[in-house]
Amino acid sequence: MDFLRPASWEEALAAKAEHPTAVPIAGGTDVMVEINFDHRRPEYLLDLNRIGDLSEWEVGADTVRLGASVPYTQIMENLRAELPGLALASHTVASPQIRNRGGVGGNLGTASPAGDAHPALLAAGAEVEVESAARGTRLIPIDAFYTGVKRNALQPDELIRAVHVRKADGPQQFSKVGTRNAMVIAVCAFGLALHPVTRTVRTGIGSAAPTPVRAEAAEEFLNAALEEGGFWDNGKIITPSVAKRFADLCSAACNPIDDVRGTASYRRHAVGVMARRTLTWTWESYRGTHRTTEGAA
Repeated sequence: MDFLRPASWEEALAAKAEHPTAVPIAGGTDVMVEINFDHRRPEYLLDLNRIGDLSEWEVGADTVRLGASVPYTQIMENLRAELPGLALASHTVASPQIRNRGGVGGNLGTASPAGDAHPALLAAGAEVEVESAARGTRLIPIDAFYTGVKRNALQPDELIRAVHVRKADGPQQFSKVGTRNAMVIAVCAFGLALHPVTRTVRTGIGSAAPTPVRAEAAEEFLNAALEEGGFWDNGKIITPSVAKRFADLCSAACNPIDDVRGTASYRRHAVGVMARRTLTWTWESYRGTHRTTEGAA
């Protein structure tokens, strides 16, 4: 196994073009586990740790550009207001040591359905910035990024440089079921984001299908119910029947398997429970903001 260690982004792209099978490594959270258990033996490892801008972020007027190697700890400490769903998901990643090293780019590159960042990125409507030496930069919508079990839309000569996430314009939540509170792969996970500006809701489901997925039918139902009931304007409590139907549709969006962490039926049930709870939490937060705004007016 050869170890490639570029000193700049341009050198990294050139190395990836010359060695398309090279596996990028930064935090090493997923890659080193596979290598240590002899599940993977790449011909080349492409170390990206000398490329400083991969660990930087930029907060713009509407979006956050998050470098692929920004550690989860930095997201938790510095971007909680702008990216609340992703910050909550970051809290559930492994241990403090791994949160200090691992980043969103690793989750995206591995594309495991159990990656903790995926539900939050789906719910927020992120875009993945990728680049190759030959074709330059392109943005891949998060909905089109996951193409199969541990497969993504990257071309062999492309590397993930950053993730673009719209700054939260409403409450966001993340929930995860695991066999313990730390150092655990998700049995299933759920992310929810309210977008009051567009009067829409987006979801993200992890570890309950071959890829991370959205519950699109549930979103469409809830968007229609909130609009027809005038909920965005009146700030009323969402009725139990609406919450239950939303939860049922989220469960129906799952296509899970039985494995050592949980059964398919349990995953469907747990996703429904998380969907109902996160909807309650986010809507209560929105109602609180709505009442405060009305009082100020």
